[in-house]
Amino acid sequence: MRKTFRPYFRPPTVPQFRVNREIRVPEVRLIDENGINAGIVPIEDALKRAEEAGLDLVEVYPSASPPVAKILNFHQLKYKQGKEIQKQKARQKKQEIKGIRLSLRISQHDQDMRLEQAVKFLKEGNKLRIELPLRGRENQHQDIARSIMESFIEQLKTRHSLSIEQPLQRQGGKLSLICLPR
Repeated sequence: MRKTFRPYFRPPTVPQFRVNREIRVPEVRLIDENGINAGIVPIEDALKRAEEAGLDLVEVYPSASPPVAKILNFHQLKYKQGKEIQKQKARQKKQEIKGIRLSLRISQHDQDMRLEQAVKFLKEGNKLRIELPLRGRENQHQDIARSIMESFIEQLKTRHSLSIEQPLQRQGGKLSLICLPR
């Protein structure tokens, strides 16, 4: 039986905190449940204070000397961090590549419609791939295809500011170029 390759999935990284008995330093700079700095305290005293409050002792800044530990509800902290990561993922805008297809025998009206679509895509902030496929005998008229593409780009530049990411080039049986909004 053939095995398929599955790339290793890594969930979004949440900072790992040491909690209660996992903290292995002799003393910590303690911040109590009210957010007040209690100073440098031996780890046993800090654990007792957290236990009395019914909360956890969490090492929030391990690289400090001595490490900073805070008395708080650890599960609530993890929940808030998970929610924050979800919000960040929702805020990210993935830039899509939208496509416009021209042809060698395109009419002026169709070209104007494609131009309107292209302007709309660029205003939305998407990249734009403009293609002109060449079929059969059309391959002999690459100069005409190139001029159609260049005139389309010039018309697009007059309507919307853009920059060319990938210049006009032939890929397989078509001419294509990628541009993005400025």
